[in-house]
Amino acid sequence: MARQSMQSIELTRQVLRQVEKPAQYLGGEWNMVEKGDYGPDGQPLIHFAFCFPDIYAVGMSNLALRIIYGLLNAQDDVYCERVFCPMEDMRDIMRESHIPPFSVEMQRPLAAFDIVGFTLQYELSYSTVLDMLAQAGIPLWQKDRTDQDPLVVAGGPCVYNAEPVADFFDLIMIGEGEEVLLELLALYREARAQAWDRKRLLLEASQIPGIYVPSLYQAHYTEEGHFLKLEPLNPEVPARITKRIIKNLDQVFTPLDVLVPNIEIVHDRIFLELYRGCASGCRFCQAGMIYRPVRERSLETLLAQTDYMLTHSGYEEIGLLSLSTGDYSQLSELCQSILDRHQADHVNLSLPSLRLDSVSMDLLNQVATNRKSGLTFAPEAGSQVARDRINKNILESDLLETAEYAFELGWERLKLYFMLGLPGETDEDVAGIADLCYKLLDIWADLCRRKKKRRRLHITVSTAIFIPKPWTPFQWEGQISLQEMDHKVKLLQEKLRHPAITYQWHGYESSRIEAALAKGDRRMAQVLYLVHQAGAWLEGERQYFSYPRWLQAFDQVGLDLDQLVSQAIPEEADLPWDFIDPGVHKSYLLRERQKALEALTTKSCRKACNLCGAQDFATGICQQVRNARG
Repeated sequence: MARQSMQSIELTRQVLRQVEKPAQYLGGEWNMVEKGDYGPDGQPLIHFAFCFPDIYAVGMSNLALRIIYGLLNAQDDVYCERVFCPMEDMRDIMRESHIPPFSVEMQRPLAAFDIVGFTLQYELSYSTVLDMLAQAGIPLWQKDRTDQDPLVVAGGPCVYNAEPVADFFDLIMIGEGEEVLLELLALYREARAQAWDRKRLLLEASQIPGIYVPSLYQAHYTEEGHFLKLEPLNPEVPARITKRIIKNLDQVFTPLDVLVPNIEIVHDRIFLELYRGCASGCRFCQAGMIYRPVRERSLETLLAQTDYMLTHSGYEEIGLLSLSTGDYSQLSELCQSILDRHQADHVNLSLPSLRLDSVSMDLLNQVATNRKSGLTFAPEAGSQVARDRINKNILESDLLETAEYAFELGWERLKLYFMLGLPGETDEDVAGIADLCYKLLDIWADLCRRKKKRRRLHITVSTAIFIPKPWTPFQWEGQISLQEMDHKVKLLQEKLRHPAITYQWHGYESSRIEAALAKGDRRMAQVLYLVHQAGAWLEGERQYFSYPRWLQAFDQVGLDLDQLVSQAIPEEADLPWDFIDPGVHKSYLLRERQKALEALTTKSCRKACNLCGAQDFATGICQQVRNARG
């Protein structure tokens, strides 16, 4: 595993004067880590590049980046540096001047690192991964790399079906990364000390629970071209890989020395992670399934973290993070304590999208004392039967009552998230979205009459197209056609014509490609390669996405996009991701799918254990509910 050292790239004034926000490429942020090339023992550091396949402003808003950055740099013999995709102006200059992707900390070329780690947060980032590797001069295909190349690894939510990109990575980490990353680094130390070759390192890495080495498995297909199975090529390699989780969040590493960027980022605030997992069980939501079980941080831990981060960062806003923040069992006490302890600092609490059944009047009263940046709710569907099908477990009356109380407290902006194309959806369900908005406007108008004040409410309605995701009860479903997408959006456009309502919708074609990448197998790698060769990068941005480019690649590879995306999958079929154990049993997903067909709901995990499989981890809320039942 010998690596050649490379000097840092010098960014000249001439280059920096030509680009927007040059500070994003220079480092020097508050709390940025700086190390040399050698550890305290005089041995070379392990150089780890944390690569976020998007621009700096997006990547720096990601909590996983901050956790891994802090965790790895806390190790004496590891130096973790950040690498982002450059913005278009910088990318053009780098390509013209043959400047490879480089780290923010030391402007170190990506190919000079020992380990290059990508976080896969969304499927359309895959083309950016390939673009960054290619510009760095690192072979794209795992089979083409030698001992002189970095180890290319991946993690993140998309790896619960990593097959479309499996051939590009040396290894993939399934689940939460804090422990498995340290185990991988320990193995890398041993490999370097004993001069293992790449093949030996990958075989040894496959023995670490939660690590998937794609080159040690082979995919099989039927004569008709359907996926058949994935099997190990070596008897020492596990046939099934169980995700890694952190059992006690109070004891896991938390980055308290907050990285403070020199430019404005998407979420420019302190991040406070309340808990991991989700108890709600929404049937379309992959995160709600793969991050189980719910594990909370204690109130005492969160308050201590808040005190430290506010004191050492200069921030005045705290983002309370989790999949469903309103469900944190001590949320009211947490908010009140933070506001009381930091009243003189004028601290503002930022609440993400909230579940309406968990929003208390006390909570709204607490956050009402801060500046009102707007409230965000995600009803997801427009009618009650549609919400029951997806197990949203909220009533229209919940939303109307909560919104009315928020209006009374002074909120004048409301953002609502919905999905279009959910299984079983009708035009009446879609029209219900507009009906709900007009009921909110009626409540507002009545309030203005009672208060004898003329104020204006602004409602933003955002819709995304449903994408069948692996490890959800809807993983067997097909996606609606482009024509159906267009029909539903136009129906809403017509019904939401009102000066107080702004309607935004996600692109049709990109949703279709997302579905193909979410459900695809290893044959998708050839599609991705051709799309990359045709110039794809930052496909998640509408201005850079090209649907014809994707269609051409599918045609060249001989894959049927419509068949892959639109057709339902038989329940008895083997799926490309079946070899992963996310802690949720397939039998549970099938039960939930049947309940969706009957529009029956399932209780929250906080109220009853539904025996989804996450109880096997013997931690968190699963253990608490089972103990309570005796």
